[in-house]
Amino acid sequence: MQFLQELQERYIQEFSNNVSLSEFLLNILVASILAGLLRLFYIHFGNAISNRRRFANNFLPLALGTLLIIMIVKSSIALSLGLVGALSIVRFRAAIKDPEELVYLFMTIGVGLACGANQPILALIAIVVILTVIWFSKRINGEGKQASGKLFINITTDQEDLDAINAMLVEHLSYLELKRMDTLQPGLDLSFVGRADSPEALNKLQKAVRQISPETRLSLLEQPELIV
Repeated sequence: MQFLQELQERYIQEFSNNVSLSEFLLNILVASILAGLLRLFYIHFGNAISNRRRFANNFLPLALGTLLIIMIVKSSIALSLGLVGALSIVRFRAAIKDPEELVYLFMTIGVGLACGANQPILALIAIVVILTVIWFSKRINGEGKQASGKLFINITTDQEDLDAINAMLVEHLSYLELKRMDTLQPGLDLSFVGRADSPEALNKLQKAVRQISPETRLSLLEQPELIV
């Protein structure tokens, strides 16, 4: 009992003097909700090619970690200076493959900073406004359903009949344009841009490619920014 009393007097009371427990819990709740909102928005409306769901799973711990750091150092100049020195030796080597990923990371850090500085209302309003603007921007620019079906197509095959491969692709795609052809020994490495009108057309395309030869490989990459 004496140990618990000392713990309460030394740590819990000190915490309560620096940060209100109710404010602390409110900030954590708001940061968690906003990080979850960013995660859902990024998964459904992001344009990154990488696994968006897996990447977005980092938003919640990043926001809460930033909140924790800010709440610890904001009440102590010594701690803040020590934190600057400690973080100066940290090197992050994770590759950011798409600038969009960096944008959402900054927004997540901003949520943690605002909530850590006891500004949950500011964080809430800012994120709602930013996501609303991004959503309207995507709608105005015609992204979404209208952008679907635009593809970068790569075919690697041991066959050398370009006309037959081109005719097979034209049969299943509404638009096709050859961009690059490399000769192999034996075979061809072909790169096209095209447009598919439906998932069924892509399913028929991959079945047709399989019939070219057992060594033929098909790679499809969605490219919403293509003008086709």
